[in-house]
Amino acid sequence: MSERNLVGIVLVSHSAEVAASVARLAKKLAGGGAQVPVAPAGGTEGGGFGTSAALVAAAAASVDRGNGVAVLTDLGSAILTVKALLTEGGELPDRTRMVDAPFVEGAVAAVVTAATGADLAAVEAAAVEAYTYRKV
Repeated sequence: MSERNLVGIVLVSHSAEVAASVARLAKKLAGGGAQVPVAPAGGTEGGGFGTSAALVAAAAASVDRGNGVAVLTDLGSAILTVKALLTEGGELPDRTRMVDAPFVEGAVAAVVTAATGADLAAVEAAAVEAYTYRKV
């Protein structure tokens, strides 16, 4: 499966370091996930904590291969920022979808599933299913 056929994934966090670390972790744990286009969008343009609509839009554009973009968020303003971008329209690629999933586990599940060449609905379903992962 070539990278151009894969669903893209954007990880939005209040922290650039958290977003980048989760992106690296998901790709590493996914094995074949190295080919999945994943972009972190964390922090603000100035390097502070927060969420930047411009960084989210740029990350989504960078991973868009025409088969959809799954956006996972951590909390608070990350969620509100992505919802606003989706509502306003025009700043995110067509077929961009915010995925309600746990940030770390959902990111891993999304990357693993995207690596198989699955469509956006299947990537979203896998990430959402991560809510059911039991730890004890």
